[in-house]
Amino acid sequence: MPDTLINPSRQKGEAHITGPVLFFINPGDSSHICNEARKLNGKKHFLFHSNLFEISARPPVFWAGPALGAPAAVMVLEKLIALGCKDVIVYGWCGALVPGLKACDVFLPTRALSEEGTSDHYPLAKPPAAHEAMRLQLACYLHQQGYTVQEGPIWTTDAPYRETRQKVQEYGRQGIMAVDMEFSALCTVAAYRSVNLAAAMLVSDELYHPTWQPVYMSKAFKKKSMETFLALSRFACNIT
Repeated sequence: MPDTLINPSRQKGEAHITGPVLFFINPGDSSHICNEARKLNGKKHFLFHSNLFEISARPPVFWAGPALGAPAAVMVLEKLIALGCKDVIVYGWCGALVPGLKACDVFLPTRALSEEGTSDHYPLAKPPAAHEAMRLQLACYLHQQGYTVQEGPIWTTDAPYRETRQKVQEYGRQGIMAVDMEFSALCTVAAYRSVNLAAAMLVSDELYHPTWQPVYMSKAFKKKSMETFLALSRFACNIT
């Protein structure tokens, strides 16, 4: 491993993570999740520009976030790992590239096409992918809870305002089903640091129409997002 100048570490007085972490990405979820953590008497810990709550369970479950974009998300993940995290469930939103994936569907990315710049700093022999056993366990759990779940490859980009129609169509033809801003980087860091990571995403917009179709500002989407987050928190309590 290269002799880096700054290494993530646990400092005196910081949290010691002893259970799985549910890492939410989007600031749009933040106020509702923080309010729910307070209702559950979650203990708040310092996590620089983000939030970290310890939720009483056996083992304890930790909620962390938000952190939008690959660089910010990786900074948070690096710190969580330094605090002791071994198992991470990422909860985010994604855009659908193919008509079979609809707004408010739940999508579990399997592997990623990376067009973000953070992953290149963590050299790996294999392309970024979710931890397979955890992803399969998560898919089974969500099916049992009544969720319709789809799985497949995702495109991760640093530039949401440069998602061209040509790329959407081409990647869709290649079987890439969705787009986000963090997954490939998070998978890369998790593999590099030898921790387990899988993700569940709620489809927030459809990119395959003649015009962009977002739904993430609707009340129905916000309600579904919080319900999905809490279902993932229950799953985290039972990671094996």
